[in-house]
Amino acid sequence: MRKDERKTSGPKGVYRVRNWSDYNAGLIARGNVTMWIDESVLTNAVESGARKRGRPCIYADAVIQMLLGLKQVFRLPLRALQGFAQSLRELAFADLPVPNYSTLSRRAQTLTVLLPGLRSGEPLHLVVDSTGLKLYGEGEWKVRKHGYSKRRTWRKVHLAMDAKTGQVCAALMTHQNVDDASALPDLLDQIPSDMPIEIIGGDGAYDTKRCHATIAARGALPSIPPREGAMPWPASTSGAGWRNEAIDAIAQSGRPQWKKCSGYHRRSLVENLMYRLKTLTGNCLWARRIGSQATEVAIRAGVLNRMTALARPQSVRIG
Repeated sequence: MRKDERKTSGPKGVYRVRNWSDYNAGLIARGNVTMWIDESVLTNAVESGARKRGRPCIYADAVIQMLLGLKQVFRLPLRALQGFAQSLRELAFADLPVPNYSTLSRRAQTLTVLLPGLRSGEPLHLVVDSTGLKLYGEGEWKVRKHGYSKRRTWRKVHLAMDAKTGQVCAALMTHQNVDDASALPDLLDQIPSDMPIEIIGGDGAYDTKRCHATIAARGALPSIPPREGAMPWPASTSGAGWRNEAIDAIAQSGRPQWKKCSGYHRRSLVENLMYRLKTLTGNCLWARRIGSQATEVAIRAGVLNRMTALARPQSVRIG
């Protein structure tokens, strides 16, 4: 049955933001350009563990990540970013080391990005999904008016979000032909093994034996709907008990009722995350090399975490 032919179950719910004053103040604070820079960033010293053969690095990774973060927030080309950093040094931070644009481009290819994030102190409730970011190609208006005239290319971005805090816990960029199930183990590897995970939720694309085995290895429960026409797995298969119970519940009460009772709809939070990613940081990647593209995706995830920490609505259904 086509989606436009399906009958709706009822009118959409009406929600109200309970913390509107705080949320409104946080949205205003997102445009605040006041900056606090740690003293450790205002030095050229590099940790001894980061030394490699060849010419030593002059600028610390923290400086490179900070400047690339400013690049994403203000959507600056690399040369304009260098000029922006030089103006910061002249106005407020006399000791700020400012690399040139070629150094920023080179270091971005191998930079290890540390995601800033808030932790609630409770086990994580992860929701995972993926979206696409375009590399190059015609705009949507030109395609609709005249059709495609050259090859369009994009990258796939996989994100794992904590549903309790709204923070991105892991970010991964892959080629467009990598499926969601194959990327889940690499996503979970970015989360420290000593950090407890309570639930991992995703759509039907994660309904594979490998994903369930990965989730079971982290001691978490899945929140993944079995695919249409799914058959029970043998009891010896990882995650078979939970999945077989979900199949029986769907057969008895229907898929919509199972989703409502199991809390599966919390996965919609990661859909909102994808929307914010493209709205606040753009739907195209600037970089052209694989390493720089992966760094750019991680930087964007860190920017979203900062903005979410400033303002996050608390909605309640009123009708």
